[in-house]
Amino acid sequence: MTTNTPKVEVSFEFFPPNTEAMSETLWQSIERLASLGPRFVSVTYGADGSTRERTHDAVERIAKETGLTAAPHLTCVGASREEIDDIAREYWDMGIRHLVALRGDPPKDADGYTPHPGGYAYASDLVEGLRKIADFDISVAAYPEVHPEASNAIADLDNLRRKLDAGASRAITQFFFDVDKYLRFRDLAAAAGIESSIVPGILPITRFPQLLRFAETCGASVPDWLRDRFEGLDDDAETRRMIAASVAIEQVQRLQAEGIEEFHFYTLNRSELTYAICHALGVRPDQAAA
Repeated sequence: MTTNTPKVEVSFEFFPPNTEAMSETLWQSIERLASLGPRFVSVTYGADGSTRERTHDAVERIAKETGLTAAPHLTCVGASREEIDDIAREYWDMGIRHLVALRGDPPKDADGYTPHPGGYAYASDLVEGLRKIADFDISVAAYPEVHPEASNAIADLDNLRRKLDAGASRAITQFFFDVDKYLRFRDLAAAAGIESSIVPGILPITRFPQLLRFAETCGASVPDWLRDRFEGLDDDAETRRMIAASVAIEQVQRLQAEGIEEFHFYTLNRSELTYAICHALGVRPDQAAA
């Protein structure tokens, strides 16, 4: 017996590979996840603009060789307005209609973020500039646990509103594991008059130490119950995968029960866990084909 559940939309994030082996893994993952009919697939951009060419090459190949909607990331870091505008125009000429606009992280050796003297200072400025170039569909970032550099939650929410008011279509959240924090953030945004979709970003856990580094960088909390589930599994990859799938499936099913119908997956260029989680959500190749 089948149940009439709302249609779930998904999107996937990839990063540009820097070796032949990583490229092979990426394209195997793209081919498998493409069968799920994602709304779009995004391709990241190095914190200091260092992956610019590789990002462009990956986006170009996705556009040419698949039927997927590619959404390259663009950041404010390390480039003038003219350079960023030129990149955006080139993407438009390639047929790219969706962008992910981010302020971007400062280079690792930098002492905090400093706007490029001739560039877009912040993501809201970048969104406004991109909208002047062409009618892009633009996604921006949101932070359920507050951006690490924000003075407080209200200031962070005001910044999100500026990005959406500048012309962004939706916000995609930083990954999180405490569903209640996402739900409170969603309700706070709604109370503040934000009507745009706030899509939860889901990170399937491939390696727990790597997750801890990611979380420290972006200010995401790692609950004690999650640490406990992965404790003692450093040398047990098979059990780690089973636990990772279980954690993520619990998370997305609870969000789905709260009315969430769109999810964005940080795949880390791997397909296995994301594919399994989507299957649990009811996102399957036969549904995508229909």
